[in-house]
Amino acid sequence: MSHVFFSNELEGVATWWSIKRRDGVALGFTSHDRDLVFGLMTYRAAPGMVPSAIRRTADLRRDAVEVQGVLAHDAISAEDLETGRYTGARIAIGLVDWETLDRAVLFNGELGDVSREDGSFEAELRSAKAALELDPVPRTSPTCRAAFCDAACGLSPNLHTTLVGVKALDLEANSVAFDAGPPAAHALHGQVKWVDGPLTGTTMQVIAADGGSLVLDRPLSADIAPGARAYLREGCDHTIATCAGRFANAANFRGEPHLPGNDLLARYPTGSR
Repeated sequence: MSHVFFSNELEGVATWWSIKRRDGVALGFTSHDRDLVFGLMTYRAAPGMVPSAIRRTADLRRDAVEVQGVLAHDAISAEDLETGRYTGARIAIGLVDWETLDRAVLFNGELGDVSREDGSFEAELRSAKAALELDPVPRTSPTCRAAFCDAACGLSPNLHTTLVGVKALDLEANSVAFDAGPPAAHALHGQVKWVDGPLTGTTMQVIAADGGSLVLDRPLSADIAPGARAYLREGCDHTIATCAGRFANAANFRGEPHLPGNDLLARYPTGSR
């Protein structure tokens, strides 16, 4: 028989939540004033982290919840939040009786965008219903809709990924130069996955190429040492010219580059014949 919470006038009930990051790190927190251990996991006391009201719906609209807190706990650092280690993490929130450790799950979902201001963070939580809002019907587009090196693209990620080492770092420009790999122009729209240093396990996107350096979408760390290793994957601009000319993969192009666009409908007839 499951425990019924708030059935008595006085109860010892606390909130708990677990965070399972995509890199395998699992963290647990509780609003109680001491650590709790249950389910083979330690939930650390974090009274300053308070979840807002959880709004659950009976229809297909997504459930809504937010978590507000202070970056005072050693387990959650500002650097980890800024580098995206918590984006996409699996979240579970529930109630626990701190005496009997009877518990119930109130929410299961995924951590969305994380924002930070004045030493505190706020995170959007997406419920499992959020997946129902995705449009499963493909739309025509002049560019390729496949992700580079996925099943639809058909290219092997191993053939377009290189183990590289850091040659130079520019924190002001948030750029890095590597000692190997493809030309910087070919790495544009690609990704860097760190396997050494303070950012180990973090994946960053290449948003610009500046000479021989790559500008990344997330903050770099000053503690990255020369020679720190990362996997650098080439990028693709999803155009038919790149797909055919650079990768010889036009047969798998998932787009309609020659289909007239909406501008054709806006054309007016002229008097010339």
